[in-house]
Amino acid sequence: MKTILIIGAGVTGLSTAYHLARLQAGRIIVLEQGALGNGSSSRAAGITTGLLWSETGVQARKLATKWFRSLSGELPGYTYHNEHGCLNLFNEELWPAREALLPLYDRLEAPYQVLSAEQIQARWPNLQVPDGLMGLHDPLGGYSEPDEYLPALTTRVRELGVEIREQVTVRELMREGDRITGVRTDSEQLNADVVVAASYAWIVPLLASAGLAIPAKTFVHQRFVSSPLPEQFALPPVNADPYFGYIRPAAGNRLLLGIETPERPDVKVSAMAYRMESLPESWELVAPAAERFAEILPEIAQMKWETAKVGLLSFSMDGEPIIGPMPGVEGLFVGCCFHSGGFSYNPAVGCLLAEYVAKGKPSIDLNAFLPSRFEKQDTEDYLAATITQSQSFRRRH
Repeated sequence: MKTILIIGAGVTGLSTAYHLARLQAGRIIVLEQGALGNGSSSRAAGITTGLLWSETGVQARKLATKWFRSLSGELPGYTYHNEHGCLNLFNEELWPAREALLPLYDRLEAPYQVLSAEQIQARWPNLQVPDGLMGLHDPLGGYSEPDEYLPALTTRVRELGVEIREQVTVRELMREGDRITGVRTDSEQLNADVVVAASYAWIVPLLASAGLAIPAKTFVHQRFVSSPLPEQFALPPVNADPYFGYIRPAAGNRLLLGIETPERPDVKVSAMAYRMESLPESWELVAPAAERFAEILPEIAQMKWETAKVGLLSFSMDGEPIIGPMPGVEGLFVGCCFHSGGFSYNPAVGCLLAEYVAKGKPSIDLNAFLPSRFEKQDTEDYLAATITQSQSFRRRH
């Protein structure tokens, strides 16, 4: 029986385990250095839209939204909130680039509706979008609550026979020539036929332990959740690039606000022992962010903020995810660099990685996302540089 090790028990690692188990691919072991989902996944906003900027991205997200709807019926305690779809906002500067993609959405049968500011307010009266902004509505989009999804998926994965080991830090990948043969942890050596690296912010030091590299950087991501609101109101999740963030409803009649830190430099995660708990929460950022968003949601100016979470997003050099087999070695697959969309991608990425491992190829063409697309010198130069989030590709959900 084939032994498959998955490094990272966030949404991508757990989703990969789920799909591998469904395919009866072998003995599956998931290794997590902390508690389950304690990395990026529990700090995610969980917003999903399929209206992305490349053909491969749109196809992957169509698969993801299909799985979110399916899992919403399969996993007790989890609901995919698709009641209002997902709204993407663009100003006059940003809209032409997205408008140029509408023929791609038509060709791939990804449904959408272009909405004026007036039409947005007519549909969702709480949103008061200024004239000049355009809305691109995704009826298949929505959002998930990580606090529901992670435990529900974990329970199902265990029911399928997957072994999950928490509080296990992987120190290095074991390599013999051109093959990855397993991992070394703090306490033991684990041999495997296949290793899947779903470790997000830790991907650079993990790969470096075997002399490998991909052009990945990490940036700070912050989200805030309000206290319960006095009145119930209907609102879709809103990706609002002109306002450097997003908003969505949250459990308990709350509002979630997520923001970029565009001038903050990338965080160098150089060791597998790194913990996201070391990142400080920046409460001073919530007031100016709320002031910006009050232009489209006036109620936000009076909201009180109950919780804050800070995490790291992984970015690739060209703005697209990195998914598939690592070049130069056998037995190693990666799934990372989803920018702020790792949660949205996860059921599709898990499915596609499982197909790579169990069937030899994925069900959609992933050439545009393969790690082999990067040149060695370009990767080295990118990793050596220090850049701010504003200097990288801005991709949201």
